[in-house]
Amino acid sequence: MSLKLVIADDHPLLLKGLKDFLEEKGYHIAALATDGEEAFEAIQHHTPPIAILDLEMPYMTGLQVAKACMEKGLKTKIILFTLHREIFIYQQAKELNISGYLLKEFATEELLTCLERIVEGKEYFSEKLFKNSEDQENLKEGISLTPSEKKILRLIADGLTTKEIADKLFVAERTVEKHRSNIINKLNIDKKHNALLVWAQKNRGIIF
Repeated sequence: MSLKLVIADDHPLLLKGLKDFLEEKGYHIAALATDGEEAFEAIQHHTPPIAILDLEMPYMTGLQVAKACMEKGLKTKIILFTLHREIFIYQQAKELNISGYLLKEFATEELLTCLERIVEGKEYFSEKLFKNSEDQENLKEGISLTPSEKKILRLIADGLTTKEIADKLFVAERTVEKHRSNIINKLNIDKKHNALLVWAQKNRGIIF
């Protein structure tokens, strides 16, 4: 009996290509989904051993689906595939016990290996995530955002100014500025004016 999978991507052509590729390799596709809510419903209904999810989808991101599965106690193992290389996102994936993380540009190249490793009870996080030795070192050091930094990043994504964030959190403005500086350094964001705001708003769905 072939392994049952749920796959989700909000780009129909990519989704069809992934389905055809996996079926050709002998996998059974139990359901296709084009947004996060649909993916979560399919996982609950079919309870597949593995689900392959795009990171950025409407309604729920791949990370949010993984979190919902964990909170429901679902046993489905999650593979994320994405264009994101940020170590911060990798750290969030690890915190949610995600079993696989692949870059879309190398997905078909690595996906079969990833599936085999997960079936064996292991994890597979693509080495291609890390562009250089500095990324590898950051990962070893466990660089990740603190709960306070994540909260501030969410408020930045909502468009709040430093003063508004300080007032909302009942802290000094210099405390918010210090957190902003730490976030920029940890995420390796350009120090140009508004670069952090642009990053936060672009990645709003994967900050939690």
